[in-house]
Amino acid sequence: MVQQRTVSSATETSSLFVDAKMVKICCIGAGYVGGPTMAVIALKCPSIEVVVVDISATRIAAWNSDQLPIYEPELEDVVKQCRGRNLFFSTDVEKHICDADIIFVSVNTPTKTRGLGAGKAADLTYWESAARMIADVSKSDKIVVEKSTVPVKTAEAIEKILTHNSKGINYQILSNPEFLAEGTAIQDLFNPDRVLIGGRETQEGRKAVQALKEVYANWVPEDRIITTNLWSAELSKLAANAFLAQRISSVNAISALCEATGANVSEVAYAVGKDSRIGPKFLNASVGFGGSCFQKDILNLVYICECNGLPEVANYWKQVIKINDYQKSRFVNRVVSSMFNTVSGKKIAVLGFAFKKDTGDTRETPAIDVCKGLLGDKAKISIYDPQVSEDQIQRDLAMNKFDWDHPIHLQPMSPTAVKEVTMTWDAYEAAKGAHGVCILTEWDEFKKLDYAKIFQNMQKPAFIFDGRNVVDPEKLREIGFIVYSIGKPLDPWLKDMPAVV
Repeated sequence: MVQQRTVSSATETSSLFVDAKMVKICCIGAGYVGGPTMAVIALKCPSIEVVVVDISATRIAAWNSDQLPIYEPELEDVVKQCRGRNLFFSTDVEKHICDADIIFVSVNTPTKTRGLGAGKAADLTYWESAARMIADVSKSDKIVVEKSTVPVKTAEAIEKILTHNSKGINYQILSNPEFLAEGTAIQDLFNPDRVLIGGRETQEGRKAVQALKEVYANWVPEDRIITTNLWSAELSKLAANAFLAQRISSVNAISALCEATGANVSEVAYAVGKDSRIGPKFLNASVGFGGSCFQKDILNLVYICECNGLPEVANYWKQVIKINDYQKSRFVNRVVSSMFNTVSGKKIAVLGFAFKKDTGDTRETPAIDVCKGLLGDKAKISIYDPQVSEDQIQRDLAMNKFDWDHPIHLQPMSPTAVKEVTMTWDAYEAAKGAHGVCILTEWDEFKKLDYAKIFQNMQKPAFIFDGRNVVDPEKLREIGFIVYSIGKPLDPWLKDMPAVV
């Protein structure tokens, strides 16, 4: 357990908050982390001016409009309450960095695609650019806060850049990793399990930690604000995501065994989760995990282990990714082998493209690999997702691996349309005339669809491949569907068919 370190007492802390002037926070990066986090800070701290800056004029315009650039439950209400009062979105990056007392850096840290550590190491190009800009334009002392997920010892590198370009200005680097889950990010910010702040174990470092702690103390109970050294905070974020992903891969590995033996993964997971030492969370078998963090952070962890001479540890964490890839391949193979070993020319409806419900985020969504696998066998795919645009889907299917984690202006502007893919804004339309339906996101509305109506308008035999276990397979079989649900006893049709070709 992390011990809560004692920060300097009130008598010795000359924090930023003793000044009469309004404290100013600037966040570099208006994405999934920066936007919601700063909106909640502004809401909970009306005496603090919060400015979110980004070089993308389109993204900033969206934050200033009625159509926010990201979907997250409750986010719109929070932004509307604060925007124009003490929450601002701007492209004037240099001005607001110069004016700020505390600078949060929430920029992309993509996986490197070439050079040393390609395919595993984090690319810190955007972080370094942000640090150099801070050094160039700052005229007063700053607290610089890592909000992006970064490799251990990144703070040390950033500190060197700032120190060597300091011009007499003092910088304190803090690590304050985010632990948000998309779909519940606002509630996670309102009521966090913990807020983690890592800083240097020096007098100035402790003062900086206290200053940031005072921001969160406006609404977070003090016993939930954990302070550590810089390296522990940086590693805690990678470790937390690795542990969560490991649980998903563990239950997905068991789901394959359940199908082979006739066990039911939902029953197994329920029994396992009743053990208080394990608990029930993250034990839902699925087509695989997605999102911007899990795979990227594990690959980063693998690289750090390799660089520190720990190949056995690196190989251990690699298996989490391998099982996730295996689960997606297994799902595609179930689809193809079930449908007479070919989906060539057949219409397949895909319900859900986001990596999970209640978000429009498609980064590393399993749907990408499933769709590409089906397209590889020349299927014709019709996709419906209530929150993902046609442009985003086409972009994802045309993009190279890891390109998604670069700023939007550095991604392909006009992706080549995948002709065999169409998008609809209605699940019934997506399934009309289809040979099979793949459920790839656990949107609540998919539990309530009229599957008898869907069955009537499909080719026969009609297949449903439930990658999220959201439907009742027995009820669908009564309608006439041939059903595959991950980790559930196999439909008689599917028995003796290979899980992996």
